[in-house]
Amino acid sequence: MSRLKPTIARTPEELAGALGLPAVAAREWQVQHVLLKRLKEVARKQRITHAEIAKRAGTSRTRVTAILNDDLQHVSSDLLIRILASLGYRVKVSVVRSDTAA
Repeated sequence: MSRLKPTIARTPEELAGALGLPAVAAREWQVQHVLLKRLKEVARKQRITHAEIAKRAGTSRTRVTAILNDDLQHVSSDLLIRILASLGYRVKVSVVRSDTAA
C-alpha cells in the first residue's frame, strides 16, 4: 500500500497549480469566496431562513443550504450576486492591473 504525500498550498494560485488548473481559476475562487463571506454575513444579520433566501433568489433551498455550507461546486458568481441582490445588496466590481499581468 503506497502512502500519498500531502500537498500544502498556501495561496489559491498554489492550490490551482497543484490541481493542474490555470491561475485564473484561483482568481475566480477568490471572487466567489468574497461573495460567499458577505452572503453569510447578510443571512446571519437578517436572520433569514435558507428557504426564504431561495424563494427571493429564485433558486432551491437545497442549493442555498449547500452554498451557505461552503459548497461552491457548480455555483457561478452570477448566482451569488443574484442571491445578494435578492436580499437588497448591490455588488461593486473594481478592476485593477495585476502585478503578474503579462
